[in-house]
Amino acid sequence: MADPALVHLTVNGQPLQAPAGTLLIEACKQHGIEVPSFCYYPNLSLQAACRMCLVEIEKMPKLQTACTVVVSEGMVVNSDSETVHRARKSAIEFILTNHPLDCPVCDAGGECELQDMTFKYGAEKGRFIEPKRHREEQQWSPVVYFDRPRCILCYRCVRACGEGMDVWALGVANRGINATIVPNHQDHLECEECGNCIDICPVGALTSGAYRYQTRPWEMQHVGAVCTFCGDGCKTTLGVRNGEILRGDNRDKSGINGDFLCIKGRYGLDFTRHPERLKQPLARLNGELKPVSWSYALETAAKRWREIQKAQGAIGVIGSTRILNEEAYTLQKFARQVLATANLDHHRTADFPALFDALAGRTGAALARLDDLKTAPAVLLVGGDPTQEHPLTAWNLRWGYRQHKTRLYILNPGDIKLRRQAYRYAQVAALEAAVRYLNGEGETQSQPLTGVAEPSEKRWPQTPASAVAVLDEGLQDFRARLRQEQDVIVVFSGDIAGDTVRELVAFGNSLSGQTRYIALADHANARGAADMGLYPDLLPGYAPVAAGQSGLNLEQMLAALPNQGLASLYVVGANPFRRHPVDPAALRQTFLVVQDLFLTETARAADLVFPALCAYEKAGTVTNTSGQVQPQRRGGSCEGAKSDLEILHRLAAAMGETAWGPADPDRTLQEIRAQVKGYNLPLAQLLAGAAPLALPLNGRVPRAAAPLAPQPNRDTLFTAGSLGRYSATLNGVMEGRKPGR
Repeated sequence: MADPALVHLTVNGQPLQAPAGTLLIEACKQHGIEVPSFCYYPNLSLQAACRMCLVEIEKMPKLQTACTVVVSEGMVVNSDSETVHRARKSAIEFILTNHPLDCPVCDAGGECELQDMTFKYGAEKGRFIEPKRHREEQQWSPVVYFDRPRCILCYRCVRACGEGMDVWALGVANRGINATIVPNHQDHLECEECGNCIDICPVGALTSGAYRYQTRPWEMQHVGAVCTFCGDGCKTTLGVRNGEILRGDNRDKSGINGDFLCIKGRYGLDFTRHPERLKQPLARLNGELKPVSWSYALETAAKRWREIQKAQGAIGVIGSTRILNEEAYTLQKFARQVLATANLDHHRTADFPALFDALAGRTGAALARLDDLKTAPAVLLVGGDPTQEHPLTAWNLRWGYRQHKTRLYILNPGDIKLRRQAYRYAQVAALEAAVRYLNGEGETQSQPLTGVAEPSEKRWPQTPASAVAVLDEGLQDFRARLRQEQDVIVVFSGDIAGDTVRELVAFGNSLSGQTRYIALADHANARGAADMGLYPDLLPGYAPVAAGQSGLNLEQMLAALPNQGLASLYVVGANPFRRHPVDPAALRQTFLVVQDLFLTETARAADLVFPALCAYEKAGTVTNTSGQVQPQRRGGSCEGAKSDLEILHRLAAAMGETAWGPADPDRTLQEIRAQVKGYNLPLAQLLAGAAPLALPLNGRVPRAAAPLAPQPNRDTLFTAGSLGRYSATLNGVMEGRKPGR
């Protein structure tokens, strides 16, 4: 029996099937039939401006735009006739009327859709002999340049900025031949500086200030890597030449983020070329840090640690949320096996143990992927500001609102940008009290609600649910509406922890359908650091340590320094002294070893500093905040520095550990798959970039003592902890220099 949801049609004599409601251009694409276009872009509103996708459709007297025609039963289409070719050639001829022929110096050369279509359809000469109209190039911001004569008025950038980003920083001025794209401040751009307008541009009208005139696409290696900034784990394609990372983009739309990247993922990678990168070990000699050899530094560290162990002194280890899974796993192994210490921790920005403890007894369906937010019928967002702290999460929520009419419920103490897409928004004084109220425990009052602003019909598709203008019923209505939902995804930030997380899960589990959860943590591998056991009381996979074997947490280790409670502190990729300043006098009796990329506040106080590679310069795996595991491939290089994994293996060898052997991320991954609950993932999926979900659901997660509360980093789109200070681009945009940033 034929599937009623499928439509049968014929294209170029080939019988096809496509789901009802599919655009003809997408139906052709799904079956490998090329229908060119400039203005059409998937999941944006339809424009039909370029006329490149014209096709012949039987029983229709004129050529039709495939980007606006929906497939119908029995439709017969010809996309490759002589008439169609002539129409496309004429369209290109019109587009080239004022388009400058400066391909040799255009940054889009080799990646230009207009260039490709001109070659394909043979518009090698035109009938227009009038001089081309020249306009000076404009710099809209440090990262966005606009060359008006190259613009073909496809309006992709306008729609991507407005519909996708909800920024609306670009528009169209004038009419006819004088029509042009203009920024929101006439002569300059003030926005989120994401650069999506540049990547979506089919020609070289919009170019990147961070990359322009540096190289050509065919001169670079293109390496797929995971962004090293926030916890969303976007894939970014690194353009690498001679070991130097020159640009980041994701034009092939692969990875969990499709073609989306924020300013940090696209432009923030210039920290890799900062002149202050550490490239040689440093040792404190006569009170100053001086360059030394690797052998001297490794032997010095091993010798001092052996002396401290012999004297039964305490050693503390602080790990990082930016190192790879293989390095985090090896670090906890080094601390427990080689240094024989349980004083181990990292900067926690979300309470993953509380979530997994609350989900004891649930199956893997209890956890959601970030991309599930695109199709969820309803989402409850508790705390945080994803637009600033988790840009891909915010992008997916806007996508769900636009494409699938997702009903977004927000509990937040402030006024965040996602309020514009909210179905119900409750601005509350205390998140903990609000969560208790949702769970039916006591009564609480929200702060006065101004309600949900009604979206403009010109910008957003309307539904009866999203058209509610003003809400003033408070949390009572909020809770009542939520209880009518099913298959909700609950997303919460590090603003709530411990028992509040358990109460939130109890409420979510009381809803109909299959409620799933995502905990939002800051930094690239915060979830991986937690899963790999960088805790004083939890082993990899959240298994508890033996009774009485728990060590000091991060705050306890730092508090012990003034009293010489720690004979040594080993800090790997973290900068705890930035958040918790320590008097240098308190470190006189403490042997401080730091490995990092730069001389941070912590590194400047160290006795020994190892130069480390950044995430883009090494191979391994990364786990994003929702638990999706992705491969990290080596892109650039930094001569003189070493990966954290190699440093740990060399230190272990210097300490007398002979069984470890040389550093090998693949071998370490095999050990993780065998030893860490939830990480026995299919290697084929992992290597293919499918981002499988880790499920470390061990049942209950007992804690030896009151857990340390998460401390969210409160980064913005233009900051990234200590690392962001070394990106000239992030610090150069006007928005990043605003007070309070």
